[in-house]
Amino acid sequence: MCVMQDIVVLTTLKMAKRHAYEAQFKLKAISYAEEHGNRAAAREFKINESMVRKWRKLENKLRQVKKTQLRFRGHKAGWPELEERLERWIIEQRTSGRSVSTVTIRLKAVSLAEEMNIEHFQGGPSWCFRFMKRCHFSIRTRTTVAQQLPADYKEKLVIFRSYCSKHIGDKNIQPSHITNMDEVPLTFDIPVSHTVEKKGTSTVAIRTTGYEKSSFTVVLGCHANGQKLPPMVIFKRKTLPKEKFPAGIIIKANEKGWMDEEMMKEWLREVYVRRPGVFFHASPSLLICDSMRAHLTADVKKLVKQMNCELAVIPGGLTKELQPLDIGVNRPFKVRLRAAWERWMTDGDHSFTKSGRQRRASYATICQWIVDAWANMSAGTVVRAFAKAGIISEEPHGTESDSDSEESEPSMFDGDLAQLFNSDTEDEDFNGFD
Repeated sequence: MCVMQDIVVLTTLKMAKRHAYEAQFKLKAISYAEEHGNRAAAREFKINESMVRKWRKLENKLRQVKKTQLRFRGHKAGWPELEERLERWIIEQRTSGRSVSTVTIRLKAVSLAEEMNIEHFQGGPSWCFRFMKRCHFSIRTRTTVAQQLPADYKEKLVIFRSYCSKHIGDKNIQPSHITNMDEVPLTFDIPVSHTVEKKGTSTVAIRTTGYEKSSFTVVLGCHANGQKLPPMVIFKRKTLPKEKFPAGIIIKANEKGWMDEEMMKEWLREVYVRRPGVFFHASPSLLICDSMRAHLTADVKKLVKQMNCELAVIPGGLTKELQPLDIGVNRPFKVRLRAAWERWMTDGDHSFTKSGRQRRASYATICQWIVDAWANMSAGTVVRAFAKAGIISEEPHGTESDSDSEESEPSMFDGDLAQLFNSDTEDEDFNGFD
């Protein structure tokens, strides 16, 4: 009896290897196809005809990318209509010479989403940078030279921190009576040298009201427990502006718009006295400031002593290491001010001179920006700054900070703005803590 068996032979088909082609290769194939046809291009370049058809549809995109790019990757737009409107808006702003930051883009995107009834749109930093990549926007910026530390800075850091620690311990000074004050130079316009712009643009102009060189000063003060003193503004004029100012801010004026001995004494009498528990100056306190001359005159030192206060003067060149306001407060404060100015430039009510020049924001409007920006600084941010400066030994757990990744973007700040983030008042060397 013969048994027949079926023998099944399994064969393995070798998968064809996929090739990735550079953009310049694809463009050559497209050019050949335009002249000789898709089939001829496929034979000439040894590729499938379907690939030629696909590449011809992507010709515009292929001409905008690097010659060596192999393929298009990344997420497609989740809200194409919103991004199309946002792209047109950015181009309109840049055509008018207005600066556009990533913060402005995100604010406008959220506004458009609400207008278009789009739900669950966050408009976060990651989405913003993906949108910029899809639309071929980039950030134009320039580098700066960082502040140089003195040769013996390590020794000075130890001496200053030891001095503060000794006085805090010897006199049992509470965090609510450890104060840092600093002058912040500002201008009526707060433009930056960087903006979002289409790649390859040769001229990058930014529109202002023409007051980017008109300066004034904001004097900030805060305590190691996170509390803040009211800001004091010094305008450059002989008399006080006749406008209705918001509550919570002290308005002053002098011919230079800057801190001098008289203004320092007024700050001590009108602002510093508002710290808690100051009645009869019963509680000892510590006032930390930089080595500006106006802080160190005989009359200022005398007034500080009368307030049962010790003056701790930061050594010259070390404010970025020892001044809490410079370390962690001034920067997010200015980010908020700049955002307010950008919103005003973009959406605010403006008036114009007869020659067509846009008028700057009013004194009262600027003061409202300052009040709002200062009020939005969290206690956690202030406490962390004191801890990083080494003034207090540790920071409380669970404090909220303002210096998150959405606000900081350190590499995106231009030189002019970075200059403002550093102290301009430390013009004296370290001569002790008298």
